Amino acid sequence: MSRRVDAHHHVWDIAAVRDQPWMAPDTIAPIRRSFSIDEFAAEALSHGVDSSVVVQTVAGITETEELLDLAAVSTLVAGVVGWVDVEAPDVGDQLDLLLARPSGSWLVGIRSLAEYQPDPAWLARPAVLSGLREVARRGLCNDLLVISHQLNAAVTATREVRDGRFVLDHLAKPQIAAGVFQPWARELSELAQQENVMAKISGLVTEANWSTWAPSDIRPYVDHALSAFGPDRLIFGTDWPVCTLAASYRGIVDLAEQFVGTLSIDEQAAVFGANATKTYSLEGPS
Repeated sequence: MSRRVDAHHHVWDIAAVRDQPWMAPDTIAPIRRSFSIDEFAAEALSHGVDSSVVVQTVAGITETEELLDLAAVSTLVAGVVGWVDVEAPDVGDQLDLLLARPSGSWLVGIRSLAEYQPDPAWLARPAVLSGLREVARRGLCNDLLVISHQLNAAVTATREVRDGRFVLDHLAKPQIAAGVFQPWARELSELAQQENVMAKISGLVTEANWSTWAPSDIRPYVDHALSAFGPDRLIFGTDWPVCTLAASYRGIVDLAEQFVGTLSIDEQAAVFGANATKTYSLEGPS
């Protein structure tokens, strides 16, 4: 059986005093608690997932350090996508300090949180591009958390940093609940023309109506991503526990299996594991 990787999940300790403004809305209340790696493992292992990539939620290095240390002792986590300030003049030093930790070898990527930037062209700023290059020089992926109107800047960034590997999170969060397809689809296709970009089929149920969504609401967006990127450039992730606002872990796995069910066995294996393993250079569980 081929390796199955959940390439996008989170864990957090709600008792840690950290600035997480995304948790403030009342709608987030159901997940405003701690989620441990043990709780994740119980879900993942029962649905055939044998490796994972844990992704940062806090714009701070301390959480990334903790995730690296967690990965070093975990039997499930194969990589960490962390955070550094890519605009900072010392971004290279920040990266080197993380990589020099005893657990630094589990750092596989850095996520840039463009979604929270008021400037839609933030990713194309010279200082940001410089930081993305520093990430690429160290053999790490650049995960991009963007929303639809920031896709043009993502195209610019991936063109400018040609030697970098990029992973688009959550297909740039299309407005599924509102049924908006354009210009998202056109701009996603433009991004897909950049061969150094992969895309995650993740986080989509929470872009649909949380209580009334149906697979038919989401399928057009996944079908378009499959057409634009092809099965060799798409990566499966659950976005657990955020996904639980709209669906269970099993529900997310079942939905992804349904969407790629017409692909060949090898293509399905690529989406569910091989693409993530190659893109993030995952060595396997520790």
